[in-house]
Amino acid sequence: MNYEGVLIKMQTEMNSPIQYYLVFENDFLNVNQLLNKTLNISFLRYQCLNCGLEKKIFRQGFCYDCFYEIPQAADWIIRPELSTAHLDKEDRDLEFEKKVQLQPHIVYLANSSNVKVGVTRKTQVPTRWIDQGAHEAIEIVEVPNRYLAGITEVALKEHVSDKTNWRKMLKNEIEDVDLIEWRNKLKTYIPKEALTYFLENNTETQIKFPVLQYPAKPKSLNLEKTPSYKGVLKGIKGQYLLFEDDTVFNIRSNEGRVVNISILG
Repeated sequence: MNYEGVLIKMQTEMNSPIQYYLVFENDFLNVNQLLNKTLNISFLRYQCLNCGLEKKIFRQGFCYDCFYEIPQAADWIIRPELSTAHLDKEDRDLEFEKKVQLQPHIVYLANSSNVKVGVTRKTQVPTRWIDQGAHEAIEIVEVPNRYLAGITEVALKEHVSDKTNWRKMLKNEIEDVDLIEWRNKLKTYIPKEALTYFLENNTETQIKFPVLQYPAKPKSLNLEKTPSYKGVLKGIKGQYLLFEDDTVFNIRSNEGRVVNISILG
């Protein structure tokens, strides 16, 4: 069977284990059903997720021009503390910025390779944690806008990491920690503007991924260098496909690439 289309991050469904879907323009694929099957992934061309043109992808699935023009790729996406919509101040597109920034946001702790702090819109819980490959997570504060979440994250990352070690996450070198204890310990560092939004009595969310075999020495598949790859799928974690030969393929970082996926049995 053949599937062809432009890669966007896999859609997920909270279950035990997580259900993963590759969604193309005219088709979709339940990736869990491909475990233990041989896949052939072929890179065909680029297609910018914004303008749709066949232009080399720069970052986040966008070509160079779109990346530096559209509000979906502005600096406040990565650095929420730069959000200004609550001040009625435009960065690239105030209407878009108000829609995204002026809604409930969660500051959370997630444990994937280590305990890390992060920010996401409330509507993206638990999707954000799944995408990061976290096996457990907990909310710390729920604030009414992105700016408050951003300054809280900035304050907390002085005391806890804001990065995931992707190799450790994929090798499943994890330890269970008490995230409630971590949350309570970090409360003292929350900025006073956000302290009233502290979440007191919530519990950890546990996440189970569909993995039959973890890679011992993960090596990343680069479609530009290896435009055709064949391997047996052994797991899905975060936004990564894990193969029997320790090759790992990050769907998220390959957004905007048009591929053909053949299921060879």
